[in-house]
Amino acid sequence: MTREETEYFMKYGFGNYLKERMGRIITFLVCVCLFGVTFFFYRFPLKAVLYPASLCALVLLGCLFAEYGKVKKKHQRLCELSTLPDDLMEVLKDFEHQEDRDYRELMQRLLERAEEKDYAHQKQLSDTMEYFTTWVHQIKTPISSMRLRLEGLDSEVSRALSEDLMRIEQYVEMVLTYLRLDSETTDYMFRECRVDAVIKATLRRLAGQFIGRGLKLAYEETELTVVTDEKWLAFVLEQILSNALKYTPKGGITIGTKESCVLYVKDTGLGIAPEDLPRIFEKGYTGYHGREDKRASGLGLYLCKRICDNLGIRVRAESTLGEGTCVYLDLEQHMSRPE
Repeated sequence: MTREETEYFMKYGFGNYLKERMGRIITFLVCVCLFGVTFFFYRFPLKAVLYPASLCALVLLGCLFAEYGKVKKKHQRLCELSTLPDDLMEVLKDFEHQEDRDYRELMQRLLERAEEKDYAHQKQLSDTMEYFTTWVHQIKTPISSMRLRLEGLDSEVSRALSEDLMRIEQYVEMVLTYLRLDSETTDYMFRECRVDAVIKATLRRLAGQFIGRGLKLAYEETELTVVTDEKWLAFVLEQILSNALKYTPKGGITIGTKESCVLYVKDTGLGIAPEDLPRIFEKGYTGYHGREDKRASGLGLYLCKRICDNLGIRVRAESTLGEGTCVYLDLEQHMSRPE
């Protein structure tokens, strides 16, 4: 609960209290009316009713004020439980009525059950992540073996198999990245790195796909040096380039810089529909072309956005349907500056 919400709930006025005790007030007024009607039929003076009724009203009002103070104090202390979960039992310790003790016992049991469920959930989540992490590392061994066997072959079939194997590697790496993204042990290592070295290493990995699709590559060295995590930046670039390759049937891909520190990847592919463009970085969102391609998972650009946020890189995209897409990486926040 936020501080504003806590302050709101802790505001408990006398008007709220009277609304909750309206039954008592109505009962008192009904009793006064019954006395008044009875005295009227017996032809007693009404002053004989008004005077004791006024005294009783003052006594009732005094009791309500006294009880309101206790109720408000109890309300405020219960509201504090939302910000002090560890001290829940301490806050309720000095409640003296049986009803309060019952509430305390109930809260203690609910707290214990919540802790048990949370522990079981965390244990299950940890076991699941450990299993998938182990699986990812194990699957890399046969992938590496297959790649070594294909390197000695040069045929149309071997090139197609190499491309499919490359795609499998990307999906496996995507799973590992997804698992590591929210992990407490995520291995971010910020240091100076040359952007061109990262781009060239990524292009070498994707060279077979460029050749297989007959796409042109326009790339001039950026000469950018940034302070970032080289491994995670390489993952982002590979995902962006893979998307460009996937949805570019003809033409080519351009890699360049804009405004001295903005890296962009531009393709001449299918483009993105205007209604899809604002949502391409959402988790699981595939858009029109992604729905046509049943293999699309909608995780690639989502992971890119999450990683860029962690690296301090602003990422955005511009696109025209049928003409192509351009993805921009603003590296300004982590540009290296000479001392």
